[in-house]
Amino acid sequence: MTQNNKLDFIDQIINERKSNNRYRTLKTTTPVSEVEVMISGKSMINFSSNDYLGLSKHPLLKQRSKDWIEQYGNGSTGSRLICGTFDCIDRLEKKLARLKLTESSLILNTGFQTNISIIPALADNNTLILSDELNHNSIIQGCILARCDKVAYRHNDIEHLKELLLNNQQKDYSRIIIISETVFSMDGDRCDLQALQQLSNQFNAILILDEAHATGVLGEKGMGLACKGSADIIIGTFGKACGSFGAYVACSAKIRNYLINYCTGFVFTTALPPAVLGAIDGALDLIPQLHVERQELHKKAEFLRQSLSKLGFDTGNSSTQIVPVILGDEVATIKAAQMLEASGILATAIRPPTVPLGQSRIRIALSSSHSWDQVKKLIILFEELRHENSTA
Repeated sequence: MTQNNKLDFIDQIINERKSNNRYRTLKTTTPVSEVEVMISGKSMINFSSNDYLGLSKHPLLKQRSKDWIEQYGNGSTGSRLICGTFDCIDRLEKKLARLKLTESSLILNTGFQTNISIIPALADNNTLILSDELNHNSIIQGCILARCDKVAYRHNDIEHLKELLLNNQQKDYSRIIIISETVFSMDGDRCDLQALQQLSNQFNAILILDEAHATGVLGEKGMGLACKGSADIIIGTFGKACGSFGAYVACSAKIRNYLINYCTGFVFTTALPPAVLGAIDGALDLIPQLHVERQELHKKAEFLRQSLSKLGFDTGNSSTQIVPVILGDEVATIKAAQMLEASGILATAIRPPTVPLGQSRIRIALSSSHSWDQVKKLIILFEELRHENSTA
């Protein structure tokens, strides 16, 4: 290897991705409203955002951010274990635990960081991890970093999971961990929460549930599908329906104390800034009251699924605000996203490796702030897309 060619591998890998129609580029957007953005000077209806309740623009969240900046400043000035645990974080974690009906909670910086550091913290070299095959990449990476035995069970296949537990129960594992999302980020379907709980109890396995896409929009008072007693560890984020940034763990006091000592993503990073924490605080005040908004969101999602199904599109097993339109082929999916964008709709093409091979899709993420007219416009465009494909 010479000095001139030491980075040639980058060109080779990028060219390979381009040839497979999987090359990614950044798209610069300027937010206009809860569901509208400007791209290259053109106004677009945004059906790609995870801002499911439109809270990122809510006046209360913006005001709470300003208030907490005025009181606490711009930065947290250190890690949580040094001097970054301000009294506002302490109050916020107590509020969150009350809402999740758990003994305790812990706020971390991102959902990705939380998963890649909590999973290794709970595992040792003699642990077995059983993870749903469609879990988010952050969970996959966390399992890899745990450096222990790991098996992906078939998506939402409780019988397969049970079979794996039975086959491994006599082996000398120090612990077994079961990990699943409650709402899957690319498919919009849900786990079988009750069955996972039963298997966790039956086989004495630690159950971790990721509520990133359920927090705010599902469950009692919008607090997600997993609350009191649902799992040993409940993970969620504030950057989606909560309209802010950051992540949380809802758990027992024992687990919280353990994570404070052994979760590297918590120990070795600067705490969230006051402005972000203020927005989280505002979101937790608002979300329990947003019953009407959640009902409207789920009505629109059901209407969209039924309409797309009548047109012959595959929306998988979606039962939430995430509605995939599974087209399969990468090129066809890219063309569909381009057609929608030309008509003023931002709906991102999702391709491998984010989703399995042959499962490329347009991932529709609905918000309660989308109007019915905007949803109907989207359906009309998919109808035109179906007509174009049928006559091509």
